[in-house]
Formats: sequence, structure tokens, C-alpha cells
Amino acid sequence: MRIVVQRASSGRVRVDGEVVGALPSPGLVLLVGITHHDTVETGARLARKLWGLRILEGEVSASDVQAPILAVSQFTLYADTRKGRRPSWSRAAPPAVSEPLFDAFVDSLRGLGAHVETGRFGAMMEVELVNDGPVTILLDSDDR
Repeated sequence: MRIVVQRASSGRVRVDGEVVGALPSPGLVLLVGITHHDTVETGARLARKLWGLRILEGEVSASDVQAPILAVSQFTLYADTRKGRRPSWSRAAPPAVSEPLFDAFVDSLRGLGAHVETGRFGAMMEVELVNDGPVTILLDSDDR
């Protein structure tokens, strides 16, 4: 699992012009990619790490200040660009695998007490955010 974590003063996701998820106040915007070997446990471990990560203003975590989270699934985080000019998506898990794992990751965050909004899985989404800092962190389940 790969998660691009961005500290944001605002963020929202639109599908067909309709806002389907938004940060109600400053928080974190997550772009979440899932690969073939990810599990529910992988998502739960990264959810705990993310919820306690001290990257907000004043070196506090989202859990310290109950900062909201906007999570967006993004299979393109597993693009393989080593050959040619056309990315391969073979390292990304297929929707039948990744959608339930994304949902389980979001449920893990909510179980920790997070207010989480999401985009719409599989839809063409417009993601807007104002990166605060700027602060952008990459969490990867392969980094132990």
C-alpha cells in the first residue's frame, strides 16, 4: 500500500461537478494506492501510523487535534514507468481486490476516531487541495 499524505488547509473531491467528499476544516488529504500483496492488516497498520504521525502545525498528529481526513483511492501510484513511454498498471491491485481493502483502510481510520471523507472509488475524480506548508509524506507498506 502506498499513501501520499498531504497536510492541507482545504481539500475536496468532485465527480461530474458534484462535491462527493471534502475536508470540513484543515487536515490531511490521502492518495491511496493498493497493490497485490496488501491485506486488511496492512491497511490497519498504516492507518495507525498515519493517525499518529506528527506532521500537523506545531508537530501534532491528526489524532491529537482530531484533524479530518480526505482519502482518495489512486491506482496510478503503482505505475511502472521503467519501459517505454506508456505506464504499466500491472502492480496495482484490480478493483475487485483494491476496493474492499480501501474501504477497510477507511474503516480502520474511523475506528481510531478519525472523521474521514472519501472520493468515489473507480470514478473520474477532480481532486482539489491547498497543501499547507507544503508538507507531503509518502507512506509505503514495503518500508518497515
